[in-house]
Amino acid sequence: MKKKNAIDIEKLELAASKLRAMAHPMRIAIIDLLTENKKLTVTEIYESLSIEQAAASHHLNILKSKGLLESKRDGKMIYYSLKIAVLANVVECINQCVVE
Repeated sequence: MKKKNAIDIEKLELAASKLRAMAHPMRIAIIDLLTENKKLTVTEIYESLSIEQAAASHHLNILKSKGLLESKRDGKMIYYSLKIAVLANVVECINQCVVE
């Protein structure tokens, strides 16, 4: 039986893994790019950010594995987009933690 104010380690680890995924400057740039464009292919992403295709794919896979992005196939193209609700929850949590 858990105490009312006990820390849920599993939830803490999940939150930390999402924050670590977002913390990289290139992944922040990808999130920003997708915020502006709604959905993009890996080609559009790596060309917009002037990085190698392999690097873009690596960062996209990290963000996707942590539940921050989704991908949808349309023929041969795969489009990446943000999971807005997940990101909104992370930002809301961060806003609650910020002490001014």
